[in-house]
Amino acid sequence: DYETEIMQRDHTELEEPLQCGGCGERKGRVKFTLVKEKCSLVDNQKIEIQEIPERVPSGAQPSSGMVILEGDLVNRVLPGTRIIANMVPQMHSERKGTRKTPLFEIFYNMVSMETETEPFTEINIDQEDIEKILKLVNDHPEPELLKLVTSSIAPSIFATPGLYQVKRSLALQLFGGVSRISPDGTRTRGDIHILLMGDPGVAKSQLLTYMSNLSPRGKFASGGSVTSAGLTAAAVKDGFSDGRFALEAGVLPLSDRGLAAIDEFDKIGKQERSAIHPAMEQQKVRVAKGGITATLNSRCAVLAAANPKSGRFEYRGGNASIMQSFAETDLEAPLASRFDLIWLLSDIPDRGLDERIATHIIRNRASGSSELQIEDQMGSIVNIESEEMTETGLDDNDHLTTGFLRKYIAYAKKNIHPTIDTEAQSEIVKYYIQTRQNYQKGMINPATSDYSLNSTKGENQTEISVTARALEALMRLTEAHARMHLREVATIIDAKMAISIFKHWREESNIRDEAELQTGISKAGQSSIVKQIMKEISFENDGKMPISKILDRAMLGGVDEATVRTLVSKMQQNGIIYQPPNTPGTYEFV
Repeated sequence: DYETEIMQRDHTELEEPLQCGGCGERKGRVKFTLVKEKCSLVDNQKIEIQEIPERVPSGAQPSSGMVILEGDLVNRVLPGTRIIANMVPQMHSERKGTRKTPLFEIFYNMVSMETETEPFTEINIDQEDIEKILKLVNDHPEPELLKLVTSSIAPSIFATPGLYQVKRSLALQLFGGVSRISPDGTRTRGDIHILLMGDPGVAKSQLLTYMSNLSPRGKFASGGSVTSAGLTAAAVKDGFSDGRFALEAGVLPLSDRGLAAIDEFDKIGKQERSAIHPAMEQQKVRVAKGGITATLNSRCAVLAAANPKSGRFEYRGGNASIMQSFAETDLEAPLASRFDLIWLLSDIPDRGLDERIATHIIRNRASGSSELQIEDQMGSIVNIESEEMTETGLDDNDHLTTGFLRKYIAYAKKNIHPTIDTEAQSEIVKYYIQTRQNYQKGMINPATSDYSLNSTKGENQTEISVTARALEALMRLTEAHARMHLREVATIIDAKMAISIFKHWREESNIRDEAELQTGISKAGQSSIVKQIMKEISFENDGKMPISKILDRAMLGGVDEATVRTLVSKMQQNGIIYQPPNTPGTYEFV
């Protein structure tokens, strides 16, 4: 036996000696055997990389390529990770059977790579831009800066009084709060999640499209054509992976440190929506598909839009909760608790407002230019990266250009990480305590002690108007307002603005009990449902009410077992019902 060593140049084909050094026979007339025990093996991995989406021209697909990793470069990146790569291009001829063709495939050998340590490096911010940003903030005192940024979000959309409040919250969403890690390792998110519900034609889709273009690393997806894999991650068999599964990142991981705009949120299937729950709250996507287990970051703000399943939302009375409208979207109630703010945009006829909206739409269309002419002259539809800081809108007011606003947001998110000072903390705590106390005073009459079947006093004491979840939302809004003003410390001014926006939402949504955000039904509503069920069962069973029947019907009505048992126990303590002897699990009215 004769042994010889051959260095392998690339991964495409095993190179063998041209002839045997022992017998002299040429390759093809003698069979060579690989001596595995004496081979030097190197870990390798095949990945696909693509160019940064922000640098891809409008309407084009990002270029991609196959890369071979070897040695300590293996398993260092996950789908959606942004890297700076140093590579050597290689190419080999494609084969047709045993013959080589004049077509060549290009692949790359990775020499070294760096994962992104600083966010938003893809946005070029020079010293002149920084000076413009600082001047903008210094020249616009409270609350002028928030007004300017708000008016710069989709200025072509007429801002009705209701839509102006929505745009204010969207302005804060662009800047976001600060994600923090506590000493015990617990992470709290800083990104603000917002849901827009509205009738057709109220510009929800336009707002989402504009926000996804405006936000650094913004992504847009439509619920009607997206799957859970399209939102989170997919395990696919790629041609370069030799039949093995590879992970492809979805919209949420690709929006990491940016914004994910999801239109037609109500059209996403139940299985797909369940995948969004952990991605929104924990901001991580855990994948276990095709033999691959991985955790991808989805540290992004979510802006979603939903439509009513019946076409238009039913009229909601002054005392009705926004959860009544939420139920019309066919979304699960627990999903509502994942959003910091939920807005309802209704199309209600109003002669004066309708005339102003119609005039604005006509002026906006008349002021536009032909798309074909712009494409011929400029080569693109919109010059997003405009060098100008402001432009004049249809209302003859100045608005920040999209290009400058993106730089402003990226600079603030990259460099400003505000903490909330003691005075601002006290203001938030004061609002929190007063809201809870005022609610209890308004709902409970201390002059009466009526515990009859129709009384709700006992149950109202279990209703909570605002919980710690709302505190977190208030802190995120406070930090976002401070970040917009480039303040490293959030003051009472920021806290008051956050409370103003939050109060406006709470008053308009008319959510009296935070349990509605979890179940879609307030504690009082749950109490009424259970009482009505008990009355029906008592009538059907000669006064007897088996707990099993109460639980079964209550769960069909959207009330969980723990709530039912707590309510039954309180009614028993208050002498409304009792348990006859020798009949465990059965109750009767007194």
